[in-house]
Amino acid sequence: MFKWRDSFSCNIKAIDDQHKKLFELGAKLNDLVSQQDDFDHYDEIVDILDELKEYTIYHFGYEEELLEKYSYEDVEEHKKEHKAFIDKITAVLNKDIDEDQREVKMDLVIFIADWIEKHILHTDQKYKIYLNLKGVF
Repeated sequence: MFKWRDSFSCNIKAIDDQHKKLFELGAKLNDLVSQQDDFDHYDEIVDILDELKEYTIYHFGYEEELLEKYSYEDVEEHKKEHKAFIDKITAVLNKDIDEDQREVKMDLVIFIADWIEKHILHTDQKYKIYLNLKGVF
């Protein structure tokens, strides 16, 4: 589910590298969900979420700056999608994760997989040709 494929590439090295990192974080969370045990994984869940939030803020900032620099016409819609992602992660961090660890982990894996499919594989692909034509690789 969280394996990088060349078909996911935006043909922009820095963004592809950042997307690969997001895939790694998704895989870490998926690995945690896959554990069929009764151990308390609260700290691990929060650590992954904190890292995911911090990294996406960095990545989204980079991506938005690039889109603005080259006057990409859908930059505002892109920003809205990014904000929705950060808001979701923040909301999960503000929940009582400890009480519903299994549900939180499952919801997050589904959310991140859906994000990859809808945002990285569709929305981000829209700027690929635009930026490549501007000489951004």
